Formats: sequence, structure tokens, C-alpha cells
Amino acid sequence: MNRVFKAQIITIFEAQIFFMDNAASKMGFKGKIKAYMVFTKFRLSALVIVSALSGYLFVGGGDMLELTYLLLGGLLVTAASNGSNQIWERELDILMKRTENRPLPQGQMSEREAYVVVTICLIVGSTLLYLINIPSMLLGVMAYVLYVFVYTPMKRVSPWAVFVGAIPGGIPPMLGAIAYTGEFGLIPGILFFVQFAWQFPHFWAIAWVSFDDYKAGGFSLLPSKYGKSKNSAYQIVVWSIALIPFSLLPWVLGVSGVWSLIFGTILGVGFFYYAYKLLLTCDDKDARKLMFASFIYLPIIQFVYVFDRIESEIIKLI
Repeated sequence: MNRVFKAQIITIFEAQIFFMDNAASKMGFKGKIKAYMVFTKFRLSALVIVSALSGYLFVGGGDMLELTYLLLGGLLVTAASNGSNQIWERELDILMKRTENRPLPQGQMSEREAYVVVTICLIVGSTLLYLINIPSMLLGVMAYVLYVFVYTPMKRVSPWAVFVGAIPGGIPPMLGAIAYTGEFGLIPGILFFVQFAWQFPHFWAIAWVSFDDYKAGGFSLLPSKYGKSKNSAYQIVVWSIALIPFSLLPWVLGVSGVWSLIFGTILGVGFFYYAYKLLLTCDDKDARKLMFASFIYLPIIQFVYVFDRIESEIIKLI
């Protein structure tokens, strides 16, 4: 970090501190709850556990208590990861429009309070996963450690951070499957690789749309050193192509039926179309379309697997 950039961060952060006590004291109960939801990225955390739910149902899970532990445990560990990320980047969040209104930069929450929230979420969430089985707890803790202590600091050092971040990002459906099976295996691995491959075009589309904002915070997350370029768009296309065979693996192995083949092909080709369009134009508008396409793609393909599952074949592989 050069001196000018460091001085800029310190000056802005110190100016914010002046308002912290007043901002926190004026918040009512509803305001505090809202601050906690923003701090833990509650909506994003909820979307993550949808993937865990799909993995659990795909392998045949149906115990309501076990499912409750999975969803609450996964939600809380994800919330702890998101909160820890905001603690780590609290001084940088001030510099970016998309993050400047988060609770820590705005003084809606003290650092001590933030640490308490993260600690409670992590301990309770990990305990709930432990009550399911030890592999589930280990996966949850591993995802937290990779996201917070490897991916988060690496974001300002190398674009390879996206590869590292794709590992905890791909864990939710695997976690769901292992919550039922109690062990690592082929099917949990397949579910992981589908979401792992999806992470790259998904996140790079976000990084493209938010490129200037990320740059203001010192982040360079697109795969090419030239930023929004043909090279970056090409790599997005490559991963969108790779996603097609990955998404067809459940059908190839016979654990899902023909609808998985049909939807996997249609969704994959559609996703590739938006990626290829970005390659042609290198336009923010097409990056945004790809980003929204990624939001639609994942839950649809995952629940197609659930409704198209072939239980007799799944039993043979778990």
C-alpha cells in the first residue's frame, strides 16, 4: 500500500469515527436488527443455504431436525464469514460506493460488537453442524477459514483470490449432501464441482460491473491484469463452457434423469451465450446480463437435480 493511498484511508476513517457514537446511540431496536442483517449479509447467507438444501434433498435427506440444524448452522457460519470480511475490510469499505453504508463505516456498530456477533454466529453455527455429524462441522469451519483468512486478504494481492474463494463458495451443496451421508464421496464431490465452476463466470461478471468501485478499494479481481478486457472476457467464456459438462455429470453417472440433461444443456448454452456476448462487446451492460443470468442458473439446475433424482442409483453411490 503506497503512502498516499494509506493516508487517504486513515483520513477518511478518522473522520467517520467522529460520528460513530452518535450514530449508534440514535439507532432503535429495528435499526440495530437491520444493521446486523447488513453486517452478516443476511440475504446472501439465505441464498447460500438454498444450495445446501438442494444437496441435502438430492441425496435423500428428510429428517426435519437434521435439516433445521443444517439450515440454521449453515446460515450462521456464512453470516460469521460475511461479518468477518466486513471487519477485515472496514477501512476499505469507506472508499467504495457499494460498501460505504455498511454498519462499521457508518458507526452503526462498534468493532467490539462486530467481533461478538461474529463469534456467536460461528460458535453456534459450528455447534449445530457438529450435532449433525463431524464432517459437516469440519466443512463449515474450513469454509470460514478459507474465506476469511485466505480469500479476504488475498483479494488485494492477486486475482487468484477468486480461485481460492470459489472453494468455500462451492461447499454449500456438498455440505448439504454430507449432512445426510456423513462422509465425503462422489456425489457430494460432483455437487461441489458444479457450484465451483459456476463461481468463476458469476463472480467475474460482478467484478466487471463493479470494476471501478473495486479499484477504488484497491481490489483487482478480474482474471486479466488489463481489467475489463478481451482476455478477461475470454476466461469467463472458458469457464462458462466448462460448466456445461460439469452440470451434466449427475445425468452421466445415472443419478438423475433426462430432465437434468435437457435443463443442463439449455441452461448451460444460455449461460454461455451471455458470456460470449460479453466477449464480443466487452460492455458493462452485457456483464450485468451475465451476472443476473448466473443468479437464475444455479438454483434452477440444483433443484432440477432434486426433482429428477434417481434414488436407486444414488443409494449405490453413497
